[in-house]
Amino acid sequence: MVGAVSESPKLEHKGYNRGLILGLTMAESMLLLVFCLLLVAAAMVTAERKQRLDAERRLVQLEEQNRELSTQLVEMQSKLGATLSASDRATFEREWRELVSARQVIDQLKMNGVSPEDLAKLAAVAKVLASNDIPLDRVPDHLEKLLQANIKPHEWPPIINLSEAGGYYFTSGSAELTQEFQSKLGTSIADQISNNLERYGVDVIEVIGHTDEQPISKTTSNLDKTFINVIDGQMPVTTLQPADNAGLGLARAIAVANVLKANPKLKQATVLPMSAAQLVMPGDTLTTGQAGDVKERRRIEIRIRRRAESLQP
Repeated sequence: MVGAVSESPKLEHKGYNRGLILGLTMAESMLLLVFCLLLVAAAMVTAERKQRLDAERRLVQLEEQNRELSTQLVEMQSKLGATLSASDRATFEREWRELVSARQVIDQLKMNGVSPEDLAKLAAVAKVLASNDIPLDRVPDHLEKLLQANIKPHEWPPIINLSEAGGYYFTSGSAELTQEFQSKLGTSIADQISNNLERYGVDVIEVIGHTDEQPISKTTSNLDKTFINVIDGQMPVTTLQPADNAGLGLARAIAVANVLKANPKLKQATVLPMSAAQLVMPGDTLTTGQAGDVKERRRIEIRIRRRAESLQP
């Protein structure tokens, strides 16, 4: 009897040991596992929250940098506009218009079904043609029409015509300017020339003297000896004594050129006096011998252009 009782605690102790894991019961082991999983989940949530906060801070920094860069860009644009010279600004505007025009041409070609690959091929063809001095009339008709359809006529600077018919007088037979003519050259005419220089990005002013076909009574001329000194300002323009219409046209062109050269608005340009004498009629046609007292023919024409680049051998 005593032996049977003593065996029972041993059996219970073995059963109890079967439920232990590292000294813990099954229930305690499950609680420990759940606790570990919660720790892992908390760590993951914390890391994700930190990443989100870092991303938000970075976004705020980028937005601030963007605002600063935008402010700097506006300041730089204003400074650039203020520091550009008149000729540089005109060149910039002209090149910008050319870029816009080129973009419009490309868009037009795309609307007509020309792909970027076709444009690249056209550019390559044009380069080959130019390098081999092949004229455009050798290009297939359909390609030539496509190119010509998008070519706009060149815009030339206007010619300023100052004729006696318009109220611009010289003393008869000489190069002496009337006071009214000289005043207009220094104000409204100089302003017009200055605006055209800036608009077209040019730097040469040609002053061309034209006369009618009435003969001059003088028989000798002193222009060969005096015109350089007059251009340099060492002698007055009244020193010039022409003996023919070619000399009179040049003397009058020199008188106008000297007034323009002295104007600070035109100091960046080169002023070139020239003579066309009685050869060129108004409207750019050659005379065939139309003699007579014609005020429209007695005129100064002012043309502006870009300085010719020297050709390299």
